[in-house]
Amino acid sequence: MPTMSRILRRSGAALAAALTLLAAACGGPGQASGPSGEGKPPVRGGTLNIAFFPDNAAFPCIDPFQTYWIEHRTLIRNFADSLTDQNPDTGAIVPWLATGWQIGPDGRDYTFTLRDGVTFADGARLDAAAVKTNFDAFLDTARSSGGTAYGASYIQGLESTEVVDPMTVRFHFAQPNSSFLQATSTTTLALLSPASFRLTPQQRCRGGIVGSGPFTLDKYTPEQGVTLSRRTGYRWPSPLNKNRGDAYLDKIQVSYVAEDSVRTGDLVSGQIDIAWPRNPFTVEDRALIARSGAYLRSRALPGVSYTLYPNVADGHPLADDQVRQALYHAVDVKTLGTTIFGSDYPVVGGAFDSTTPYYAAQNQGLSYDPALAGRGLDAAGWRIAPGDAYRTKDGKRLTLTLAVDPTSIGSELLQDQLRKAGIELRLKVVTQAERSAVLAGGQYDLTGTYFTRADPGALQFILVESLANSKALARNAQKPATAAQIADLFGRAVQSTDQTQRQQAYGELQSALIGQGITFPLFERVQYAGIRNRVNGFRFTSESFLDLHDVWIEP
Repeated sequence: MPTMSRILRRSGAALAAALTLLAAACGGPGQASGPSGEGKPPVRGGTLNIAFFPDNAAFPCIDPFQTYWIEHRTLIRNFADSLTDQNPDTGAIVPWLATGWQIGPDGRDYTFTLRDGVTFADGARLDAAAVKTNFDAFLDTARSSGGTAYGASYIQGLESTEVVDPMTVRFHFAQPNSSFLQATSTTTLALLSPASFRLTPQQRCRGGIVGSGPFTLDKYTPEQGVTLSRRTGYRWPSPLNKNRGDAYLDKIQVSYVAEDSVRTGDLVSGQIDIAWPRNPFTVEDRALIARSGAYLRSRALPGVSYTLYPNVADGHPLADDQVRQALYHAVDVKTLGTTIFGSDYPVVGGAFDSTTPYYAAQNQGLSYDPALAGRGLDAAGWRIAPGDAYRTKDGKRLTLTLAVDPTSIGSELLQDQLRKAGIELRLKVVTQAERSAVLAGGQYDLTGTYFTRADPGALQFILVESLANSKALARNAQKPATAAQIADLFGRAVQSTDQTQRQQAYGELQSALIGQGITFPLFERVQYAGIRNRVNGFRFTSESFLDLHDVWIEP
């Protein structure tokens, strides 16, 4: 899984000053101006310069099916198209490279009719045989990786892909998988030219792949950057795009910049056009961007919010349901988000971010109520003696160990909040290399992870042990009876193609996740972009990625 960004450490005085600065910037002459060409006809030409957080050193990859790295997935959207697209406002799936589809009565067969006249950038035709080549390769990659390839979860249960006729393709599943239709809209299942699959999975990670999108992938150099160029003759955009022909930009140049402050400085000085941070801009950086005349856009990343998962194994404090329920009311999620990211930062409402289809806020279960938390801990036998800072039970201090990676966010603030409830939170810094062993050994009480996908079924790959990327985390987070209940709710949702039934199942699931003390949401995950005012046509996709087909630069 990708990790959250570095811990932010600020004093209360510095935070107050920063919030004051932001208020001044948002309300006065320094307010961001927005796109300079708004209302004008688009202009063709120019190079768009984007700065990303550095690519994943442990797994550098730009292959759609294999990469989980958000920054590369946002680039993939611009050189590789998908069978369908997803409306970011409604969550509705709309035709794209497929003009239509049918779902079999038992929910196990999906038949797509393909759009005629589509070609890949190498001239190969998009037809049913090309789609079959893609999905056969997806299955091979998933199997050869032992199911660890990121895209494996998107084709869960797929048995075969059949060419019905030259422009009709059918997918057959071992059991119903209602999430598959949404999966066909994602960058993860974006289609590549059949020639791309002459490369090994490892070779595809390093580039040399060809899509059917409005740009071509010219070069990917790990730890250095990516270059895309406009493709001529593009006539099959998503219906969600305004531009119906070739892209306006000549070229897209992506560089990797490690330091957030440097990336922001490059934006405000005009050296780059878009600053795309891994974590939300700090309050100070937002103020700088606003004063420079650039503008900000933001959208919550769909899927699993930044959430902590408990270890409920015997001998751990969180094995007690009363302690888990008290923990919800000891954490002030609103203050966590606004203290770190500014007063307008959205408050997390549950296990999913608010842009996820079927999202249902669980605000009551997450309400900050120190008195209620105290009564719950008292009832569980964890009491605090006069003059003591922490609660004890049978001579043992109430201590929770939070396993965090070196770049985790907000840990000290959470530590401070729990201290007020008499809970000691110890931070155990764990590298990616150490994480699997720590989870398997149960050497923690809380740990966090997330999953970016505009479908709530994404959470089953964290919590359903048979599907989970970390089976130890899934097993530790739930008692067996609870795990069976959660798996059943996922099964009801994923195996039903009836929207009402899916909504009901996902609603019950979200309630159970809080009611049973399985997920402890901390932050809504928000993707920000800082944009020079000469950049027009900016658009977030349903995955909160960047669609550059409509983007143009004011001369």
